[in-house]
Amino acid sequence: MFAAFDEQVRTRLSQLQSSAQSGGLDEAVEVMVDSIRNDGVLQAFGTGHSQAFAMEIAGRAGGLIPTHAIALRDTVLKGDRPASDLEGGLLERDDNIADEVWGLHEFHPADVFLIASNSGVNGSIVGIALRAKQEGHKVIAVTSLEHTNAVAPKHPSGKRLAEIADVVIDNLAPFGDATVPLGDQADDGVLAGAVSSITAAYIAQLLTLGTAERIRTAGGTPPLYLSANIPGGDEHNDALKARYGERIGSMA
Repeated sequence: MFAAFDEQVRTRLSQLQSSAQSGGLDEAVEVMVDSIRNDGVLQAFGTGHSQAFAMEIAGRAGGLIPTHAIALRDTVLKGDRPASDLEGGLLERDDNIADEVWGLHEFHPADVFLIASNSGVNGSIVGIALRAKQEGHKVIAVTSLEHTNAVAPKHPSGKRLAEIADVVIDNLAPFGDATVPLGDQADDGVLAGAVSSITAAYIAQLLTLGTAERIRTAGGTPPLYLSANIPGGDEHNDALKARYGERIGSMA
């Protein structure tokens, strides 16, 4: 069982590495580099388990400083919704929540949106992508093409995330996300071993590496976080974060 899951994960990560090595992420990297060069911030958004992608992009050691994570909980922390609204998955599927979330943040013209969703069809995900495009921002999507093409759109626009984005990156997760059949359940379609969070996090790191290297080879200094848990980390980070202020969030 463990070996089977290891194979499922390793195979997908190897595919992603090969794709990156052969230029498969170059378009996304170029969009990110252009944003940073023009004083933009990389705005990361995901719901459910895809929040892990946003956490890999924004505000972590070894990551790019001009990054900011958007979350549905912002409607409670920054807005007027009660915490009880975060229970269950209703906000994730809410067709109208995007404008509410949008109004809680400051976005600049050069900002780029990196949106992760395995299914790519829920209302909040599609809504944010549509609003970003409406406002003139580039959108990079990380989604399962196998899954999203197998399910019906849920947003009133009839769109999937992959149909809105300027750049689409396949996270290689299968339909339903899980990969390993368990014993007697092998014949009833019940699987364990979901992979989308793992592959999305790997994609986030590949994009970060690619962007930092592109900036370096062009003669610049990549604006990267040091761990706050090493000597001098806070001082290094605070000096670079000051350029962006609240645009990257006080908790970045």
